[in-house]
Amino acid sequence: MNDELTRRDEMSLAGAALRGAPWKAAAVTGGAAAAAGFGLGVILPGRGDLTWALTLGIGLFALIAAVGSVGRPNTGDRVTRQARLWALRRPWRFSLYPALGAAALMYPVQLVIDDQGVFGAALDALQGGVTVYLITALLALTLRGRGRPSLPYRP
Repeated sequence: MNDELTRRDEMSLAGAALRGAPWKAAAVTGGAAAAAGFGLGVILPGRGDLTWALTLGIGLFALIAAVGSVGRPNTGDRVTRQARLWALRRPWRFSLYPALGAAALMYPVQLVIDDQGVFGAALDALQGGVTVYLITALLALTLRGRGRPSLPYRP
């Protein structure tokens, strides 16, 4: 019997781990960062860059949702708890899915608003996704201890 998870299983586990993410806080933070980034670009000398501000907001939205979901591994129903513990045991695999979501949201922003070509927009979205991937995985690595019991289990 093969105990390895398929990509489909990993995607299901990552989705289950993200089920209890702090979506409202992530949306507020991402929106506030995008507004502040654009506002500072307009106020300070130079031109306000809407594309940069929106991709910053998207990146923070994905980052806060992903880290917030694994930050409390012992809350939620049984499936959510087990998925979050899986995400803490394999942070590099878990972080791939929020990063792909962020890159998928960044691509149309780069393509339409920044008026880049198809390949330039894809490259910029990929860079944003890689940034979200690395930061999420490193933060999940630091949260790894939350998934372990503080005392060893003795029957």
